[in-house]
Amino acid sequence: MAEPWYVVGLDNGGTANNATVLSSAGEFLVSEMVEAPSRVKEGTAVALGVLLQSFEDALALSGAPRAAVRAVGLDSPGPASADGVMSGRGATNFEHQSWYGFDLRGQLEERLGLPVFYNNDGNAAALYAHRQHFGRGGPPRSSASAVVGTGLGGGLVLWDRVLKGATGTAGELGHVHIPMDGLLEADQPVPHCNCGFDGDAESVASLTGIEHNLLPYWLSKHPDHELASVPVSAAAALVRRYAEAGDPLATRIFEQQAMALGRMLTIVANVIDADAYFIGGGVVEANPGFQDWFLRAVRDNTVLRDEAAATVAFALVPDLDMAGARGSALAAMDGVLDAAGAEAP
Repeated sequence: MAEPWYVVGLDNGGTANNATVLSSAGEFLVSEMVEAPSRVKEGTAVALGVLLQSFEDALALSGAPRAAVRAVGLDSPGPASADGVMSGRGATNFEHQSWYGFDLRGQLEERLGLPVFYNNDGNAAALYAHRQHFGRGGPPRSSASAVVGTGLGGGLVLWDRVLKGATGTAGELGHVHIPMDGLLEADQPVPHCNCGFDGDAESVASLTGIEHNLLPYWLSKHPDHELASVPVSAAAALVRRYAEAGDPLATRIFEQQAMALGRMLTIVANVIDADAYFIGGGVVEANPGFQDWFLRAVRDNTVLRDEAAATVAFALVPDLDMAGARGSALAAMDGVLDAAGAEAP
């Protein structure tokens, strides 16, 4: 019997790292978060050292020997190239000048002496959601994932593999322009996105969209609402809690977010005709009743052809806090098996 071997998944976030270990038998050996501050604001030298420590910590917790590790999967927030070179303009929390144009994948590979396979964090989570839902070994499937956080991350998996695109920006679903007619109130301004676009999905379906666009408008209509007495950045973070309790203002905000996601997925459906659509983000952490309501609202606002509507699945991204690291590990496993011409377990 062949000796077991392993890959490590590293999720390099703007505030924290998470890590996991995947065995050649297809088993994740870490069931909990292996989390540590990422320290990316302190620059590349400090952050790379912390990332290397996350690698070692995951191995120590799993009991997997360092010598049996064949590859590492890595993800980080964008923007970055398909091969893990960070944007020349920096990114949120990666604003230290040493990050500009930094070859994160290449530098980690050099320090570890192991092949490193890179995806952005949205793609890694999308791959994990896809594999958890469909598994491996069946007919090839396609899916789209949208993760609602500070922004709106996303990923496309076509025929069981992540679609990166020519420059690594395929699957940036948050910046798909969507129709605003019927989504906004008659006097509601067209929302503006941090990327510079007006009226894209992220400008509505994100925490930033709530803070900058939706909440200020709705509080102007309800100046006596409890959230009006709280700074808008703090109030935005409380909106989901109010919606879970049935508050009409907060519920209306999430109705608009669900409509925005549905319209974005309608566009995606007409491009890739996916087998499944996954939603992640804060809604995954909500109570089950709110989760069900929100997912149903997204589906109700996604216009599908009759043939697709009868078969397509809508589901939540599972294990969201660990989805990036686990998706990165799966990508590394794919890379090792592709190189060997083997099949996944």
